[in-house]
Amino acid sequence: MSKIKTPCRYDFVGSFLRPAELKQARAKFKAGEITRQELDAVTDEAVAQVVAKQKAAGFHVITDGEFRRAYWHLDFMWGFEGVDHKAGGGVQFNGEVADLEETWLVGEVKAKPHPFVEYFKFLKQFEDEKTVAKYTIPAPAQMFQQFIIPQNIESTRKIYPDNELLIQDIGEAYQQVIRQFYEAGCRNLQFDDCTWGAVVGDAAQQRYQALGLDLEDVKAQLLAVNNLALAAKPSDMVINSHICRGNYHSTFFTSGPYDSVADYVFAEEKVDALYLEYDDERSGGFAPLAKVSPDKKVVLGLITTKKPELEDKEAVIARIHEAAKYIPLERLCLSPQCGFASCEIGNKLTEAQQWAKLALVKEIAQEVWGE
Repeated sequence: MSKIKTPCRYDFVGSFLRPAELKQARAKFKAGEITRQELDAVTDEAVAQVVAKQKAAGFHVITDGEFRRAYWHLDFMWGFEGVDHKAGGGVQFNGEVADLEETWLVGEVKAKPHPFVEYFKFLKQFEDEKTVAKYTIPAPAQMFQQFIIPQNIESTRKIYPDNELLIQDIGEAYQQVIRQFYEAGCRNLQFDDCTWGAVVGDAAQQRYQALGLDLEDVKAQLLAVNNLALAAKPSDMVINSHICRGNYHSTFFTSGPYDSVADYVFAEEKVDALYLEYDDERSGGFAPLAKVSPDKKVVLGLITTKKPELEDKEAVIARIHEAAKYIPLERLCLSPQCGFASCEIGNKLTEAQQWAKLALVKEIAQEVWGE
């Protein structure tokens, strides 16, 4: 088993642009033109190739690129008892509606053997002494939020009369799935979490007020469900969190600085590291980093996955040193701000541009930290 622990000094969030042959195979499967076995064979080969490219690029973390799912979050939720879904639905992003499947509760949330654990087992075979397999899943708070959004709250209340009971079941179900990953040999897991990004900024305040919810209560509940899920984490397992403001076809969901959530997620969430978006002005300044608890590392997402143009190396280095005014440089790492394809559609750049972004991340990290 690899001794490498995430985050690595130069790192990435997890998802990669789907190659054309994989997109074609998934479309054929959806149309009934090929079997699940045939799709799996194409997917297995695509995963093997993207892992080989990650290694060739010199990275010490490997993922399956999220190639086995359509959505970074919903597919995972479908792996629990009590969850149903169907085609249709969408969420308004900046200038584009994200095409998502409706996902709601039909019973109590309970864990069962999760298919993502099998996906991890396939990835783990590629782990070696120089790399570690990381698997990405949506944060418990993301699942909690999915079932209290306006279009789902009525069905949720038929099963859970209050949020506390829902939090308890989600937290306990996640504990069991985390144990499944652990028993499969996973020692590096990542929560992807858009909930904190959804509660920052003036627009969030207005949105929750319109729903009759106190925003501070919402933040406390997001923290509670995440920490409950983490409460039984094995001591030799690393679980980090990526905080996002939405990433769909190079668009975003929300904007706002971290200041209003730093006392919760930076100071109190029991993860080992935070992968933070900092690629543009939507994320605000670095001052909130002073509230990151001393047991956590921070991965600065200073390279955008939303645009193909390469960042100016010296400007990125200057920003790293600016962040180091608030948190020691040795506790900082570097990555892109998000994945390259949080959903199957992917962002608006080419695979060559994707790998160029990662090459820049590595080059900068080696220059700043000498490793």
